[in-house]
Amino acid sequence: MKSIILREIKSFFGSPIGYLVIAIFLISNGLFLWVFEGDYNILNTGYADLTPFFTLSPWILIFLIPAVTMRSFSDEKKQGTLELLLTKPLSVWEIVNGKFFGSFLLIILAIIPTFIYVYVISDLGDPEGNIDMGSTIGSYFGLLFLIASYSAIGIFTSTLSENQIVAFIIAVFLCFIFYFGFEGIAALMPGQSNIISAFGMQNHFKSMSRGVIDTRDIIYFLSVTVLFLSFTVYQLKSFKA
Repeated sequence: MKSIILREIKSFFGSPIGYLVIAIFLISNGLFLWVFEGDYNILNTGYADLTPFFTLSPWILIFLIPAVTMRSFSDEKKQGTLELLLTKPLSVWEIVNGKFFGSFLLIILAIIPTFIYVYVISDLGDPEGNIDMGSTIGSYFGLLFLIASYSAIGIFTSTLSENQIVAFIIAVFLCFIFYFGFEGIAALMPGQSNIISAFGMQNHFKSMSRGVIDTRDIIYFLSVTVLFLSFTVYQLKSFKA
């Protein structure tokens, strides 16, 4: 599995993809949080916290992560190298996990530079250092699990077509449904809103953003991640057969 992860990382940074992903994520967040006027501008909120960043990031990642994962198996299919990959002395699970962790680590590299936001907000606080670290740490943990779930969905959709654009569109759609769709349905059904929203990522992400790491939220994200990785394995096994 390690060889697959290293292969993915090398392929990302052997082309402009890896650098573009990190640059786009940081620049888009930076512009919305510090330059553009609007609800996401931290300087205009009057509060020393990173709520705008954690509100905006899931939406940027809905497009960014599928752009990273769309080539995972689609490209292998298109180039005819998937059969060769499946004949390697690795289990299908090891291949899928290698692809998954390769994409996951790339997005983590894009997140790491945002830690400087914590320092800046803390420095700007009145008094200095007046920042809710519990909420900030919880939000970063939530973002970590959200990235894992998005990546698993993207890896799965890359097995559905050799066309990367098709894989990208399906991944964006599924990520949107899981993050926002259940909240939208819950709003239409007030009587069952709590039950329906519990199936959506946004509900669990917001729960972790309050600084409380609840095992129910962790289990939810891990379940979604494992579910879509299992779908990926099933797809590859059916292809192999």
